[in-house]
Amino acid sequence: MNISVVGTGYVGLVVGACFAETGNTVCCVDIDRNKIERLKRGEMPIYEPGLDSLVERNQKEGRLSFATELAGAVGAAEVVIIAVGTPPGEDGSADVQQVLDVATVVGRHMARETVVVVKSTVPVGSSPRIAKAVAGKARFPFHICSNPEFLKEGDAVEDFMRPDRVILGVESPYARRVMSELYAPFVRTGKPIIVMDIPSAEMTKYAANGMLATRISFMNEIANLCDKLGANVDMVRKGIGSDSRIGSSFLFPGPGYGGSCFPKDVKALVKMGAENSVALDVLAAVESANERQKRLLVNKLRCALGNELEGRRVALWGLAFKAGTDDMREAPSITLVEELLHEGVSICAHDPAAIEHARVLLGNRIDFAETNYEALVGADALVVVTDWNEYRHPDFERVKRTLRQPVIVDGRNLYDVEKMRELGVRYHSIGRPSA
Repeated sequence: MNISVVGTGYVGLVVGACFAETGNTVCCVDIDRNKIERLKRGEMPIYEPGLDSLVERNQKEGRLSFATELAGAVGAAEVVIIAVGTPPGEDGSADVQQVLDVATVVGRHMARETVVVVKSTVPVGSSPRIAKAVAGKARFPFHICSNPEFLKEGDAVEDFMRPDRVILGVESPYARRVMSELYAPFVRTGKPIIVMDIPSAEMTKYAANGMLATRISFMNEIANLCDKLGANVDMVRKGIGSDSRIGSSFLFPGPGYGGSCFPKDVKALVKMGAENSVALDVLAAVESANERQKRLLVNKLRCALGNELEGRRVALWGLAFKAGTDDMREAPSITLVEELLHEGVSICAHDPAAIEHARVLLGNRIDFAETNYEALVGADALVVVTDWNEYRHPDFERVKRTLRQPVIVDGRNLYDVEKMRELGVRYHSIGRPSA
């Protein structure tokens, strides 16, 4: 098929490259000329494992192209996929103006019967507005499809190529046939294509992210209670995760969730509930719990350093909101840095992928290290914020020698408590005994 993807962010670029990989002709369009020129040269604007080789191979073989002009790309397309941002407004609601603007241009320039696929996360009930925007300029039949994405940053390519399920919100047999054919190569192992009405597909996206965010915040609160009662959250996690009704995913405690999806989607769900007189108390509590959790590591550090933070120097390992990505959006590290700076702490941070984004966000208010060990020089404590693989098995003797004192605050529970005790490290993690 001939496909146009509008937007080359985390979603659009992965979607375009993966559809090209299965033999489709794909043009990815973005108004950012600099980004498009970089992509044409094979330079990735985002860090996503496996994506660079996918883009390079499909561009070389002529299946994947990049452009800034939407008109030509839409005119040649059988399927147009809208994957632009829906940023949160001040009240928490999702701003769909970019989606509507693209829909208007699609309607003006499509040159044949077209399936218009909404990949952007839009509030439930948005499809009539999108259809109206297309219809205002359209001269050919079109079909709206809601096709929410469930990609984990850091595993996005694998998630797309081998999805747990594909959700299609359609209202015509034509759209169902075209989209089912498009996704057929990705579900050959028997994973389902679930077809439903458009509002249900839109809600499925929000409900999935709301549930996952709830599990994270729930486990963080259980871990905090474990701290007070002397229980070990690792044992608790194994105990409840082995229950088939619960499962083990998203039960690892940490410094709070971040990224481009969970924070804004939870806020948007709460806002949708308020607008429709439905109190979503659980999700409102999830959001509040997550904001509290982002400040937990400051309290842990204060306890580890004897309540005195002013004038201290701290090393941070990890800045991205999770391992496998350079995304700093809503990252717990940002809250941690701001709190520490307010306390008069100087900071040196390392991250394998997110340093450039961090420089833009934080400027010269903190120092950045080329290596994780370099960040330790002159530091009174190490705080582990992101669970990158290279932080999992460090040279602890080198860590001890380099730090001014052997203090580690582990926000990801990467290290064994007994080993830290044997090494003589003052060790604080989340929901486990301190050493």
